[in-house]
Amino acid sequence: MCYTDEARPPLPPISGAAADHGELTLTAADGNKLAAYFARAEKPTGAGMVVLPDVRGLHEFYKDLARRFAEAGIDSVAIDYFGRTAGIGDRSDSFEYMPHVQQTTAEGIRDDTAAAIDHLKSKDGGAVKTVFTVGFCFGGSNSWNQSAQQKDIGGCIGFYGRPVRSEPFIPKMKAPLLVLVAGADQATTPEQAAEFKQRLTEAGVPFEQHIYKDAPHSFFDRSFGQWKEACDDAWRRMLEFVNKHS
Repeated sequence: MCYTDEARPPLPPISGAAADHGELTLTAADGNKLAAYFARAEKPTGAGMVVLPDVRGLHEFYKDLARRFAEAGIDSVAIDYFGRTAGIGDRSDSFEYMPHVQQTTAEGIRDDTAAAIDHLKSKDGGAVKTVFTVGFCFGGSNSWNQSAQQKDIGGCIGFYGRPVRSEPFIPKMKAPLLVLVAGADQATTPEQAAEFKQRLTEAGVPFEQHIYKDAPHSFFDRSFGQWKEACDDAWRRMLEFVNKHS
């Protein structure tokens, strides 16, 4: 997993406030009920963000991250993956996530993401004009995959995603990607990142890739003081990406 219960996302460079935030239940197209967490921007920019967690699903790090995006003017919804197999419940450190991860499908994650997109575009969700996705590890790949799976999306951001999980989707990718790589990640090596870059280029997928040299998996964490510069840069790149493609 990427983040423990103690981890918290770094603060964005844009200072603002979340006008409202809290728990939410969404319904996917296939009838699945999934837990989600929303955060509405006090000063909305017209952009929205769907936050796709790591293998543990919707835990506090991602709820906090949704609030941080709202503080930057981006209405946000963080979703859980496991409504179909685990119901709506606690996703703390004690949650045994792997049996449920193994039962997820690309189609289920697509439909759950679409439910969050629909919410953000609704009046209750902020009536945003352009929706993006961001994910971490398992969620990083899931986020990139939405480029091929969602009809109307501004772009897809992924931290420490596994390219092998996204390669089957490359031929159908249309929305731009932001690929953020931890240079010292043991799960995704620089060589794998380079191969992913080459395949995206050959397929004509619009993308930006940045490798944070020597940064470990899960470096995007407020408690990792030695990686503050990388965290600040990642925030800058995300916000510029959203602004560019909104």
